[in-house]
Amino acid sequence: MLIPVILSGGAGTRLWPLSRELYPKQLLALTGQRTMIQQTALRLEGLSAAAPVVVCNEAHRFLVAEQMREIGVQPQALMLEPVGRNTAPAIALAAHAALKAAGADQSDDPLLLVLPADHVIRDVPAFQKAIHAASQAASGGKLVTFGIVPTAPETGYGYIQRGSAEGSAYQIARFVEKPDPDRARQFLGSGEYYWNSGMFLFGARRYLEELERLAPEIAKATAEAFRAAKADLDFTRIDPECFAACPADSIDYAVMEKTREALVVPLAAGWSDVGSWAALHEASSADDHGNVARGDVIMEDSTGCYLYAESRLVATVGLSDHVVVETKDAVLVAPKDRVQDVKKLVFRLKEGGRYEHSLHREVFRPWGSYDSIENGPRFQVKRLKVKPGAVLSLQLHHHRAEHWVVVSGTARITRGDEEFLLEENQSTYIPIGVRHRIENPGMIPLHIIEIQSGSYLGEDDIVRLEDQYGRKGTTS
Repeated sequence: MLIPVILSGGAGTRLWPLSRELYPKQLLALTGQRTMIQQTALRLEGLSAAAPVVVCNEAHRFLVAEQMREIGVQPQALMLEPVGRNTAPAIALAAHAALKAAGADQSDDPLLLVLPADHVIRDVPAFQKAIHAASQAASGGKLVTFGIVPTAPETGYGYIQRGSAEGSAYQIARFVEKPDPDRARQFLGSGEYYWNSGMFLFGARRYLEELERLAPEIAKATAEAFRAAKADLDFTRIDPECFAACPADSIDYAVMEKTREALVVPLAAGWSDVGSWAALHEASSADDHGNVARGDVIMEDSTGCYLYAESRLVATVGLSDHVVVETKDAVLVAPKDRVQDVKKLVFRLKEGGRYEHSLHREVFRPWGSYDSIENGPRFQVKRLKVKPGAVLSLQLHHHRAEHWVVVSGTARITRGDEEFLLEENQSTYIPIGVRHRIENPGMIPLHIIEIQSGSYLGEDDIVRLEDQYGRKGTTS
C-alpha cells in the first residue's frame, strides 16, 4: 500500500508579502489555478495510492482542510502539530498514523511517499515513473530519497553524491551542504551529484526502526505524542506536552545521513521548491522580455521582472531584473539577486510588533474571511464573506458595538433571544454585551459590511459561547 504523506509546514518568510506566517506559500496559487498543496495532492492521480496523511500547523488546519475539500480529496488523517519540530518528528507521526490505519497485521509495512506541500513539478509522468522505481527499493527495506538532476550550479540547495548503482537507484556516497559557486560548478560538471529534494519513499515501520536506532529521543517522544493524540472533528490533535519535548531535527540529519540503508533515485521532472521570488520567476512562464506578470500590471521597457498586483494597478518603466509584489497592505520592491534578504524584512516586522509578518489584511476563518477595509479612532469597518451553510460562533463583546449591512445574500441573525433573516440592503445593530451570531442559510456567499464602534476593537474582545468548529480564544 502506498500512502502519500503531505508535509504542510513553513513560516511564510521567503515569499513575503504574498506568503505570511498564517498563510504560507503552500496555500497560495503561485503557478496555476490550484494552490501548491492542491497541486501536490492532484499529481498523485493514477498512482493507485491511498488517501493521504497530511501533517500541518494547527493554525492552518481549516485552510488545509478546505483546500483538500475543494479538489475532492479526503485525507485519511489530518494531523495537527502543536509546535514545529522539523521533518523527522513530523514524518514519524505520519508513520504511526499509517500503521494504525493498517490495523493489527504486523507483517504489513505500508510505503510512505513523503512530499513537501510547496514544490513545483512540471513533468508529472516522469515524477510518477521515479516513484515506481523507488517503490521497488523501498519494498526491499531501503530508505529512498529523490535526487533532482541539476540544471545549473545552484548554491541554494544541498546536494547528494551518488555511489554505486543498485537497480534503478544509487547508493548514497554523501550528503553535501549548500556549496559555494565554484563547488556547485564542479558538482554540476561531474554528473555525480543531485539536488536534495526533501522527498522520500520508505516503509512506515522501516522508518520508525531506523529512527529508534539513530535518533531514539525523537522516536520515543513522537510515539508518546501519537498515543496521547485526540480526535477533534476531522483532525488529529497531537499531544502538545509530549510533542514539545521532542528534539527538533530534519530527517536528513536524524536518519538519512546516518543510515546504511539509504538510496537515491534520480528525478528530472521540472522540479522547484519555489524557495524565493527569483525561483518563482524561474518556475513561471515568462513573456518575450523575460517578464512574469500577475494581476493588473502595465510595463514599459522592462525586462526580466516578476510583477504581482493583488488589489491595484502596478506600472513599471525601465525596470530590469526586479521583483515587485503588491498586496492590500504591503508592497515589496527588490532586485532579483537580493530576494533572499526578504526574510530579514520579515524579522524586522516581527521584532517591531507589526501584524504584516503574520496576517494579510484579509484574514481567513473556517466560515469564510474578513477584510479590514478602514479604521480610525473608536471605529473599524470590515467586509465579511460567509460561505454557504457556514455559521460564525455565538459570541459577545465587552467593549464594542456592531452594525451589520447585508450587501448580497441572506443572513440568519441571532441577537440576544431573537432570531431573524436579513436580506440584501437590510441592516441591524448589535449593542455591547449582547450575544450574537451570523449564519448563511443560502446557496451563495453572504457579503456583509460590519461597522464596529467602541473603546477597544481588538480581536481578543471576543467571548465565544458556542462554536461548531471547536475553536477557543480569538485566533484559531
